Amino acid sequence: MAMNFDPFRELDRVAGAFLDTRRGPRLMPMDLYRDGDHYVMAADLPGIDPGSVDIDIDGQLLTIRAERTLTQGEGVAWLAKERESGSFLRQLNLGQGIDTENITANYANGVLSVTIPVSEKAKPRKIAVGSGSEQSDSVDQGQTLQVSEAS
Repeated sequence: MAMNFDPFRELDRVAGAFLDTRRGPRLMPMDLYRDGDHYVMAADLPGIDPGSVDIDIDGQLLTIRAERTLTQGEGVAWLAKERESGSFLRQLNLGQGIDTENITANYANGVLSVTIPVSEKAKPRKIAVGSGSEQSDSVDQGQTLQVSEAS
């Protein structure tokens, strides 16, 4: 097996190992898009055991945690070790208008997909416009709308 040695790449790897101050959870790359009446978040988590993925929602804060452990067999002599192991973390502030009760998740082919539905109140809707005679009926029933102008 032929291997190319790149001294700059090797120097970068060694310096990164010694100078890496990220001892906490690593950030997982993700995409987020809206598809109709729900949002979809796709996070790359290759090599993660699906059982180690933990998704929590606390109010409007969605937290995703995952753990990747690399094989540590006795007598193993690493020739290259570039994949990161450890904890991965991502938090999203969902804001208002999200149906937090119906969030679903699926893990396939190293990608975690989280479907976040929009609540019924936040979905676009049409408002019926009444005719002039209907408006006078509602005013007669004591219902008024006051509009003030700011100067």
